Amino acid sequence: MPQDAFTIKFVAKELENLLVGGKISKITQPSRDDLTFIIYTRKGTVKLEACFSASKCRLNLCGFEKPAPKVAPAFCMLLRKHLQNAEITAVEQIAGERIVRFDFLCTSEFETKNLSLFCELMGKYSNAVLCENGIILGALKTTAIGESTRRVLFTGAKYTLPERQDKINPENVSALEEAFKALNDTNGDRAKFIADRVLGVAYSTALEICAEFNEEPTANDVNRYICGGIAQPCVTFLNGEPNDFKVKSADKNKRVYPSVLEAQTAFYAYVMQKQTFEEAKRKLLTAVNSTVKKLEKRIATFDARLFECRDAELVKLKGELITANIYAVKRGMDSFEAVNYYDEQGGKIKIALDKSLAPADNAQKYYKKYAKMKRTVISVTEQKRETEEKLNYFNSIGAHICAAETLLDLEETEEELKICGLLKDDNKKKKPAKISPFREFLCGGFKILAGRNNLQNDRLLKSVSPQDLWLHTKTYHSSHAVILTEGKPVPNGVILTAAEICAYYSDGRGASKVPVDYCLRRFVKKPPKTNAGFVIYTDYKTLLAEPNGHGELLKDENSTEKPQ
Repeated sequence: MPQDAFTIKFVAKELENLLVGGKISKITQPSRDDLTFIIYTRKGTVKLEACFSASKCRLNLCGFEKPAPKVAPAFCMLLRKHLQNAEITAVEQIAGERIVRFDFLCTSEFETKNLSLFCELMGKYSNAVLCENGIILGALKTTAIGESTRRVLFTGAKYTLPERQDKINPENVSALEEAFKALNDTNGDRAKFIADRVLGVAYSTALEICAEFNEEPTANDVNRYICGGIAQPCVTFLNGEPNDFKVKSADKNKRVYPSVLEAQTAFYAYVMQKQTFEEAKRKLLTAVNSTVKKLEKRIATFDARLFECRDAELVKLKGELITANIYAVKRGMDSFEAVNYYDEQGGKIKIALDKSLAPADNAQKYYKKYAKMKRTVISVTEQKRETEEKLNYFNSIGAHICAAETLLDLEETEEELKICGLLKDDNKKKKPAKISPFREFLCGGFKILAGRNNLQNDRLLKSVSPQDLWLHTKTYHSSHAVILTEGKPVPNGVILTAAEICAYYSDGRGASKVPVDYCLRRFVKKPPKTNAGFVIYTDYKTLLAEPNGHGELLKDENSTEKPQ
């Protein structure tokens, strides 16, 4: 939900009840638009997140503290200087505005003073401004002295509120009724009318007002909805995914929360986790795709060089024919024709000569060219083979990244790319690599395990019994899957389920049917000094499986949590 004044009113009230009397313990600025306050209150430690980005501005409780940069930005240092150990004396919304004011009592050895932090949650104009007696001490986003702007935001200037919007105060019922008369005459869009004309209401809130009153809200209805102070906080869902948080909603597909803060916190926890996952996935895919393109370009170069050497045997033949017909070749000739004794039809071949060379030297020239071409073919073929192995390996990493669904799926893949040198390892002190659990499924009394990446595929292969059943897609890169048999025969239905899981976590996920090979683990070997995830196997059977992640069978406690 957009941070309109209607929503912020409830957030500010709940923050007032929670934070007044609390003391600021720690202030960090994890990114350009984010501030985090650790606050000691009577009810325990609270982490308050203030986000001032254009699309996700909010005041929000967070369950974890984001890592802070090594060097704190200037505004963060200013807040630490003035607000460290300060007591919160008031939290209040500026009436009708998307602004929340935090008042502080700041006590030091030398003085006691009152400061205010204005948190302006206004989309792309969002900002945080620290003031003393109405004078700005500093702002997260400042304006230059010579900049043309309606509001001056720099140290020493007087703090002024944004220019008041020409809208109707929802408490003024008579003004609302007068405006609604004009709307009734035109039979217009009531949601758009409410959002455009009523102070502090976003279009999404206006839609909820219309839904509450069967699309025909009156002026009194709007007044009661906005000013009534009754909230039913919830997170709404769309296609199984959290779609928004609301102060109250007529949507049936929702989960209700005790407070607006809790609903907002749950929603943004999911949003930020999803955003973090998408950014991590994009980062890894960018690194892999860049390397794949370089390798493909290198292979194309090798193919071009091999194409140049395609006539090596013909070059050798020409040298042999010059030697065989050396009596007929004279210095100064630019070419001659000789019978090709390898041709059963007795055809002739025309051979170009260098006029300046003797016949024997012309033959040697062809022999040397042939020898160079043969050396090139041997060298380039080996380089091409090695490059193709690397390309296949990085394509397998790309397949695992594309199949990833949670941050857990990407953890070891990131470590794998650091080992390969595709990503920079910023950790100077090497910590033990974090080992992620396998994907785990239960089907028909059998446990099915699937790797999340190449490193896990190798570890999975080492950790299971020779009598367990191993699966892998036939023509696609995929996760390795294993059915733990415990010495029991595996029903065909369980094998098919495991094959569907294997097909789902492959780059053949979009196909209708995927061939999947399966055999006993004892027939699977990993050759020494091969890339992670590479194996050879024998004594296998193949079945066709429809890709299916079988989420209902998944026993993964670390998967992305959705409020529902």
